[in-house]
Amino acid sequence: MFVRCAFFQGHVKPGKQDAFDAHIKAELHALWTRFPHVQEVRLLREVESDRPDTHLELVIAMKFPSREAIAEALDSDIRYASKAASQALFDMFDGHVFHIVFAADQLPIPTGVLVGRPA
Repeated sequence: MFVRCAFFQGHVKPGKQDAFDAHIKAELHALWTRFPHVQEVRLLREVESDRPDTHLELVIAMKFPSREAIAEALDSDIRYASKAASQALFDMFDGHVFHIVFAADQLPIPTGVLVGRPA
């Protein structure tokens, strides 16, 4: 599997957090979950970091079955609609946005095993 992430490095402009969050929910949730071949969409918000000089306001992680699936998604009408709708986010954001595609392995968690204690 492959995960394409969009990293929003920086901060929402002062006084814009509610509008930023509302725009994501009202306009972008529906688009992001309709990308062709997308299997999962996660929105990650930084809570704490060991890098105080680097703040990630938002990470959007989209799981796809293959690199070809990502290429199709990036060439889709939904992606272009998402880019257009995302402009409002960029207007409320001080920082930059970049993308990374990761090859991802998912490890199964053994059943009946609790971390740090026997089952």
